[in-house]
Amino acid sequence: MPEGPAPAPVTQRLRVRYAKRGRLRFTSHRDISRAVERAVRRAGIPVAFSAGFTPHPKISYAGAAATGVASEAEYLEIGLTETRDPARVRAELDAALPDGLDIVDVVAVRTGQAKPSALADRLHASEWRIRLDGVSHDDAAAAVTAFLDAGTIEVERLTKKGRRRFDVRAAVSACEADRRGAEAADAPCAILRMVVRHTTPAVRPDDILTGLRQVADLAPPSPPLVTRLAQGPLDAGTGGLADPLDPDRETDQPSGDDAATAPGPSGQAASADAVSARP
Repeated sequence: MPEGPAPAPVTQRLRVRYAKRGRLRFTSHRDISRAVERAVRRAGIPVAFSAGFTPHPKISYAGAAATGVASEAEYLEIGLTETRDPARVRAELDAALPDGLDIVDVVAVRTGQAKPSALADRLHASEWRIRLDGVSHDDAAAAVTAFLDAGTIEVERLTKKGRRRFDVRAAVSACEADRRGAEAADAPCAILRMVVRHTTPAVRPDDILTGLRQVADLAPPSPPLVTRLAQGPLDAGTGGLADPLDPDRETDQPSGDDAATAPGPSGQAASADAVSARP
C-alpha cells in the first residue's frame, strides 16, 4: 500500500459543459484531457485526486465527440476538495484553456438524500449539424426524404469488436435539410440537421452519410464539416433535447470560501453566459 496521508475527500462535484471549436476539433480526446488538467492547475481549482501509487485528478468525461468533429456540447465532471462558486470556476477555467476549448456552463451537483443520476445516463441523443460543401439543398433534401422513408438502412463499419453491420435508420429520430442555414453560408453547400439516439454500437454522423449514399447516391465532393449542437435527454413528444444539467441546478447558496461571492437566492448569476441545450 502507498505510504503517506490519504487524499483529501471530494466535498463538491461540478458538472461542466464545454465547446470544442475551430482547429481544436482535430484535437484528440487524450490531448483535450491533458489541456483540461493543465488549465485546472493554472486556475488553482482545488481538484481532488484518487488514491494509489499514481494519483489522478478526479475528472471524468461523458459522451465525448470523435476527433475531427466540432462540438458545442461536451461534458465533464470534476471533484473538488473545497466548495467553489460554479460561476467563478467557469470564468477561471475558461481563461486558462486554449482558444477553441471554451467553458459554456458549470453547475454544482445537488447534495441531499437522493443520489443524483450519472451524467452519462442523461445523454440519450445528440443533435448534429453537417455541412456538405458542393452539394445543393435540393439534392440533400431529396436524399433525406429517401432516408426517412426507408424502413432499414444497414451499414458496415470497423469497430473495436471487428467489422459490424447495423441499422442506422432506427437511430435517427429526426433529420432535415436546413435551407435557411445553407443560404446564410459563405459558400454553396447543403446543411443537414439531425437528432440521433445514442445506441450500441454508436451511430455516428459519417454512418448516416454512408446511409444517405446508399439510398440516394449522395456523395459530397469534399469532407463534411460536422458539429454537435447538443446532447441530452430526448423528449419523445417533441423530438427535442433537454439540458442534461437542469436537474443539478441548485437554488441554495454554496458554503465555504466562496459563499460571499455566490449568486443570489435564485442561483442564476451565471445563466446569462449559459448556452441552452438547443443553441
